[in-house]
Amino acid sequence: MSRGPSALNALVAVNKPLGLSSHDVVNRVRRAVGEKRVGHAGTLDPAASGVLVIGIGQATKLLGMLTLDRKAYVAQVEFGSATDTDDAEGEVVRTAPVPHELSDPAFAAEALHGLLGEQDQVPPSYSAISVNGRRAYALARDGKQVELAARHVTVYAAGLVSVEYGEKCVWTCAFDVSKGTYVRSLARDLGERLGTCAHLCGLVRTQAGGVCLGDCVGLDELAEGGKSLVVERCLDPVALLGLPRRDLALGELADVSCGRKIEVGEVFAGGERREPRPEERVALVFDGALAGIWERRGTSLACQTNFPQAIEGVK
Repeated sequence: MSRGPSALNALVAVNKPLGLSSHDVVNRVRRAVGEKRVGHAGTLDPAASGVLVIGIGQATKLLGMLTLDRKAYVAQVEFGSATDTDDAEGEVVRTAPVPHELSDPAFAAEALHGLLGEQDQVPPSYSAISVNGRRAYALARDGKQVELAARHVTVYAAGLVSVEYGEKCVWTCAFDVSKGTYVRSLARDLGERLGTCAHLCGLVRTQAGGVCLGDCVGLDELAEGGKSLVVERCLDPVALLGLPRRDLALGELADVSCGRKIEVGEVFAGGERREPRPEERVALVFDGALAGIWERRGTSLACQTNFPQAIEGVK
């Protein structure tokens, strides 16, 4: 496994299967591509599947910068029982009758419509939020009472896919939500709002920012295709960052590599060419790869972050 400069520097989307943690996926990617520096953006629980963005080599530096503020999910909400984790992995802590009206698709669609908009949401006790230096889920597993502060989130869309009403009452729903929204909490709160209780019994992340399931590779594909598959299917880092693009001339490379200021030049953004705005960050691109993220300062561009091995995939 590589320990020096990474031979592969790219972002790739993986369709995370059920039963694996996000860290498990990172380990599988490490083995598949033979690189040690691998990380992920936006954790998915083992009980959830779908879009997980992976950074390899220098691209790990981008993971905290990506514009993945909106996420889309297909979720299954089971009514009549609540669990300590707010999903099917937990212990049932309460049961309640399920009103017959929950079997009506028109009623379900209207109830989901009521979730739209900005709101304060209390995260699940079993979550990765840090409380006094410890993860909330670790405190909860130790039997300690966990009280988490509400977070301001936005539900942009909440639609009904189907209703199953028989032995169980399960709504399959499509959600488009802001970063930081817990779909488990939406399920829990929906049950309480409808006079019963509920938990999440299935979850697929269908989109994270501009990355959708169609952009993803499977772990089995990756194990077989390795680095060549990543190069073929890697994501465009500039598009995901949402930054204007500044193409470098060959003569500018020496200055950029040393962090010396360069001329402002022109950027390409929103289908037009223009000068960078004051203090605007721009993506420096050379030969189809991201070389750095720089910022306009006065009449020049100055280095904010450089990537000694450029990140592949710029379209």
